[in-house]
Amino acid sequence: MNNQRSAATPVNVLNESQEAIRSLYMESLQLVERLHRRLLDVIKDEFERAGRSDINAIQALLLFNIGNAELTAGELRSRGYYLGSNVSYNVKKLVDLGFINHERSKLDRRSVRISLTDKGMEVADVVARLYERHIGSIEQVGGINTDEFKQMNRALQRLDRFWNDTIAYRM
Repeated sequence: MNNQRSAATPVNVLNESQEAIRSLYMESLQLVERLHRRLLDVIKDEFERAGRSDINAIQALLLFNIGNAELTAGELRSRGYYLGSNVSYNVKKLVDLGFINHERSKLDRRSVRISLTDKGMEVADVVARLYERHIGSIEQVGGINTDEFKQMNRALQRLDRFWNDTIAYRM
């Protein structure tokens, strides 16, 4: 009988462990989604307070992420700057609104390089100033210190690596 108990115990422990992981994983997924939406809400609020309705939060974040760089749409996608939105649509819209310059590459005529106009840099600067305000108060007001950010970033990087491996190796 002792053999049956010890054989049954690891299965129960494994199931309890899997259930704990399941619960925490699902909570993490919800938090990641909620945090992304909340970041967009914070950016939207910043532009609304400034009386700007000419750009949405996703577009503002895209401009911030481009910054001083000159990129292709493919590079935007591979760097994750598009944040789940349609990159081609937003780039075209931002070009039409005068926030982004675009020109064909001199080396590869099929490739279009994009960069920010002065108007686009103004938007990127609004987001940068918002982040700087947050940095100045997140420890005191948000209660998140350097060690907690390091731990959170390590965990998020490992989750990102896991998801990349899941895609790459079809796990």
